[in-house]
Amino acid sequence: MTEYVVTRWYRAPELLLCCDNYGTSIDVWSVGCIFAELLGRKPIFPGTECLDQLKLIISILGSQREEGLEFIDNSKAKKYIKSLPYSPGTPFSRLYPNADPLAIDLLQKMLVFDPSKRITVTGALEHPYMSLLYDPSSNPPAQVSIDLDIDEELGEEMIREMMWREMLHYHPEAAAVNGEVRS
Repeated sequence: MTEYVVTRWYRAPELLLCCDNYGTSIDVWSVGCIFAELLGRKPIFPGTECLDQLKLIISILGSQREEGLEFIDNSKAKKYIKSLPYSPGTPFSRLYPNADPLAIDLLQKMLVFDPSKRITVTGALEHPYMSLLYDPSSNPPAQVSIDLDIDEELGEEMIREMMWREMLHYHPEAAAVNGEVRS
């Protein structure tokens, strides 16, 4: 959530707009940006700073209707997006004329301004474009929830120890790796 980042070009609109609530859809956006870069051999949204980044996104995705802005919980950010000049957008098929139509379809579902309308990770993996690469039986979704809420007061050594214990829970054989036994 820092203002200066080298990964700005891959940041989802909800992060650029300082929204408080966001989830895995930010990762789908980032992968979509990388996917677009692979299709076109150059970054799709090479913004110079945050506001320029948003302008580039709108110029390609097109201006958003009011219902497409409901996720924005920052009133100043919403006002800024509404103040941008109208843009009809640019079809991905025009940006990537040699791309497989299924690749374009997947990209259109990944790079959606409203995160609630963006394809899910599982949906992206199950998309027809990915059918030759993804086998759900060999990589089933996690069955347990993951809690990454770490007390920031914990020191680095304590966090390392907690991670080690968690790994041992699932892989006790790792305790004897390289002859090292940790408690």
